[in-house]
Amino acid sequence: MTRTEYPWLLPSEMVGPRGPALPGDRGGARPRRTVRDWVVDTLMFLSAATIGLVALDAAERAGNPDPVVFADLMVGVVACCAVWARRRRPVGLAVALAVLSSVAPVSGGAALVGLFSVAVHRPFRPVAIVGGLSMVAGAVLAVVRPDPDTSVPAGIIATVLLVLLVIGWGMLVRARRQLVAALRERAVRAETEAELRAEQAQRLAREAIAREMHDVLAHRLTLLSVHAGALEFRPDAPPPEVARAAGVIRDSAHEALQDLRAIIGVLRTPGDEGDRPQPTLVTLDALVAESRQAGMNVTLDSRIDDPSAVSAATGRTAYRIAQEGLTNARKHAPGTETTVEVSGGPGDGLTVAVRNDAPVGEVPEVPGSGQGLIGLTERATLAGGRFEHGPTGEGGFAVRAWLPWTS
Repeated sequence: MTRTEYPWLLPSEMVGPRGPALPGDRGGARPRRTVRDWVVDTLMFLSAATIGLVALDAAERAGNPDPVVFADLMVGVVACCAVWARRRRPVGLAVALAVLSSVAPVSGGAALVGLFSVAVHRPFRPVAIVGGLSMVAGAVLAVVRPDPDTSVPAGIIATVLLVLLVIGWGMLVRARRQLVAALRERAVRAETEAELRAEQAQRLAREAIAREMHDVLAHRLTLLSVHAGALEFRPDAPPPEVARAAGVIRDSAHEALQDLRAIIGVLRTPGDEGDRPQPTLVTLDALVAESRQAGMNVTLDSRIDDPSAVSAATGRTAYRIAQEGLTNARKHAPGTETTVEVSGGPGDGLTVAVRNDAPVGEVPEVPGSGQGLIGLTERATLAGGRFEHGPTGEGGFAVRAWLPWTS
């Protein structure tokens, strides 16, 4: 979150755990004065006292009795001291000082300070009310206790102009604080949105990597499981079959390791898809040949004359769907006949279907079943296609996907 380096240079209303607050916000506890607040309050007190001394000198030159001058002095001292409470009750203090200034000119400086505080910390309506009261008080003072050097109309006009000047100055300060608060809130919101976007991008990247790891490694590890299980249940198998199964296990483990290294390499170097070529529809024949070498009974029915004409993204999606279909057939219906069909054309779309016959005998439940189908559904949807799966009428299982193929 954006924070200022020197909070003691800001008003207390603009310093807080959420950054600057809008002036006049009464929610929560009142913040403590900052160093800047103490300096400003001291200057306000000195300004009120200076104006009061000037008014006291004018009262003495006007020939007022000593008791009246002394009363003015006492009222002025109380009014100047009350300026220190202008942050707690700005409206009430400004009204009280305006009433006092109508009969005691020494409190006029403190009344102007109170009016300025209302203009800074409150909206326009209370500012207008207190400003009107201050004008009326100034007019009453000009009539009741006129300045010997100034006429009554001139005194009233000067009072009105002074009140308007103070109100304008206070409202300018308030508008600037509101602008700073709005900019700070916008910056904080932008930082929060950027963090959310980064978290979402990381989550999507993790999901994509997890999906890719499942698609790549599930096929390899299934080959390992099938041949390792065959070696376990047939320890008396002929040496050529044992050697062939061991070779498949070795090759599958090596390929799985290479695929895992490629995926981890993408994590280490974002934007790099790795040195290994990505599978496409052209490599579907190699996938089927690998499954046949692992002992599956697979038939490939490809009606695509030129697989290289399919885009890399569409071909990779079709490859992953066929790979997951073969993996599911190997896990849930081992030994059955499996058919892979690929058809379509530019403008009509690309259709990939994998069907297997009903399994023979009891097949043990495989933990985590169904996760691959969920991933394929999402993969096909992201490619702009459709994905369907379910049992066939003969007890087998089929997966079918349609992918867009633009002409």
